[in-house]
Amino acid sequence: DLHGNVLCWSTGGKNGFKGSRKSTAYAAQVIAADAAKKAEALGMKEVEVRVNGPGAGRESAVRGIASTGMEVVAIKDITPVPHNGCRPPKRRRV
Repeated sequence: DLHGNVLCWSTGGKNGFKGSRKSTAYAAQVIAADAAKKAEALGMKEVEVRVNGPGAGRESAVRGIASTGMEVVAIKDITPVPHNGCRPPKRRRV
């Protein structure tokens, strides 16, 4: 709601995704649509989407919410950006 309280939630494991399939763009779309359906059942008609962190499912999560018929009022990126804080882990060499 507007005060920051959690009304409904959904996860990849709860929607039948296991292992590395939980972190795909398709999983994000299905999870977002599931959460939007639950919010709609509580009587909500419009949502403000807050995306956090880099990942495959940022845009597809917003698309999943919009596909349920909910009106997306605003999209906010709340990814924390360090002001040269901790040293990042070493880069992977594949």
